[in-house]
Amino acid sequence: MISVEQWQQEGNYFSFEQRRIFYRDSGEVDKPTLLLIHGFPTSSWDYTHVWGVLAEKFRLVTLDMIGYGFSDKPKNFHYSIKRQVDIIEQILESLSIEQCHVLSHDYGDSVAQELLARDLESDHKKVLSLIMLNGGVIPESQRPVLLQKLLLGPFGFIISRLTSYSRFKKNFDKICAVKLPEEEIRTYWELTQLQDGVFRIPKVIQYIKERKQNRDRWVGALQNARCPICFINGLEDPVSGKYMVESFKKLVEKAEVVELENIGHYPQVESPELVLKSANQFWEAHLNG
Repeated sequence: MISVEQWQQEGNYFSFEQRRIFYRDSGEVDKPTLLLIHGFPTSSWDYTHVWGVLAEKFRLVTLDMIGYGFSDKPKNFHYSIKRQVDIIEQILESLSIEQCHVLSHDYGDSVAQELLARDLESDHKKVLSLIMLNGGVIPESQRPVLLQKLLLGPFGFIISRLTSYSRFKKNFDKICAVKLPEEEIRTYWELTQLQDGVFRIPKVIQYIKERKQNRDRWVGALQNARCPICFINGLEDPVSGKYMVESFKKLVEKAEVVELENIGHYPQVESPELVLKSANQFWEAHLNG
């Protein structure tokens, strides 16, 4: 596990429309690239438990998407999944990366789906393979928790100002089947608070509506993808667990599904060993080298 301080120190910043975007690049250009995309409401540090092992096989690239973590959290910005993909595409271009494998989680799953959708519109395939962790990839099967519903509503700005660490922690305790160390949850909270990030949540969380608006595009991207796909799911997740798996199996028949018993919404944190094992089995079965 890499401390959050070291995580930041080893990173860099990329400029997007005069906004600073934090990213990390392990830089080993002789290895295939794996892009790690984090979820809501946390940051790229979600992958600290799996970074070291993954770096043995891949050149790793990750970022804190705008509105998250160490990246800027502007007040007057149109937060959307498609804008996040614009940022990712520019970062990859700046690093001279034309193709990559993708590992995504939660909010990041929707970002990955938009990447796939753009691949289908292009002659150049950017995504070589995709592994998704728990997320609302089939929007009609997602079950937002109460706090998400409140933040999504007309009084979301007020709710965000009333959000405290204790409420934040309570939400994590609810969605994770394996109890996370309080030190880690507190770090998630501190990263969220940077640059008034808590007050941006009502804007950022509109992605839940975006999923419904872009349902056909993003589900279709999974159904018609030109790369192998695997969905690794912690079944005890009340937001996107076993109900999501059932829908996913029906709608995305060609994808692989790995069901993790007694794991909740954050598989890569709750059981990094199982995630690494499942991911490696998928890569060994589908990828050359």
